[in-house]
Amino acid sequence: MRFYLISDNVDTQVGLRLAGIEGVVVHEAAEVQKALKEAMAMEDVAVILMTETLISLCPDMVYDLKLNQKRPLILEIPDRHGNGRTKDSITRYVREAIGLNI
Repeated sequence: MRFYLISDNVDTQVGLRLAGIEGVVVHEAAEVQKALKEAMAMEDVAVILMTETLISLCPDMVYDLKLNQKRPLILEIPDRHGNGRTKDSITRYVREAIGLNI
């Protein structure tokens, strides 16, 4: 079982390639969807790493796959500019999920 990267940045791809993780660089939503479908079809891929920027291009597809597919695991990684989350993102997720203010 192996990792696979879907990135919007060549620097990220090169860095992870040095760690032995193969992948592709895409930029458009259609390319992201195609790359994700291809990666999902690979029998030996256990974890798909995707940059935040690409997940934001097709969030419905990604979240549907996360909820309805047993494998592979799809993990969101920050892009080279850092993560786009605000400092209270976890608090916001809890508030949205269960309606509690912390």
